Amino acid sequence: MPKRIFDFILALILATLLLPLMAATAAAVAWNMGFPVLFWQVRPGLHGRPFKVLKFRTMAEAVGADGQPLPDEQRLTKLGALLRRFSLDELPQLFNVIRGDMSLVGPRPLLIEYLPLYSAEQMRRHDVRPGITGWAQVNGRNALPWEERFRMDVWYVDNRSMLFDLRILALTALRVLRSRGISEPGQATMTPFRGSSDKAAKSDLDQDR
Repeated sequence: MPKRIFDFILALILATLLLPLMAATAAAVAWNMGFPVLFWQVRPGLHGRPFKVLKFRTMAEAVGADGQPLPDEQRLTKLGALLRRFSLDELPQLFNVIRGDMSLVGPRPLLIEYLPLYSAEQMRRHDVRPGITGWAQVNGRNALPWEERFRMDVWYVDNRSMLFDLRILALTALRVLRSRGISEPGQATMTPFRGSSDKAAKSDLDQDR
């Protein structure tokens, strides 16, 4: 069965079965943080094409005296931390899968401003649709260093198969129950990506020539 058909059918089934849970989550977010209950952000998809990824809100819209949003660790609510612990904030992305923006399994869609920072090898993570879960997520999630995370993303691109996807989905369920790798140690989520050290080293070498 082609991956896109598999994604559509399974995402539709899961969205239908999990609709009561999503409704309860939306109600909890509305009660705890107010409206809107969904957070959307433009992320790069297949071949870097932008799309709007959906999540349940996990952070309060708090700003400092300068009018800028407070750091993530100050805006992350107790409910938000709970939603992230069990990946409930990711459930609306099932509709991204149904729409065709995402796959159930693939490299996670990251911030669009990271695109110019990737090396040519790291950019290959965009050769497939981004996923709700992926090989990097079941091997450390946000606790992985960026370079290792990207290596795993590209390794998935080169070794993907339907059987491998099923294995990742099974491992994802196990990791969610264990609540491991939700954030980088000492961070609410993960430190921003500042660019590949390999890319920087190559750029310095080119300038010396």
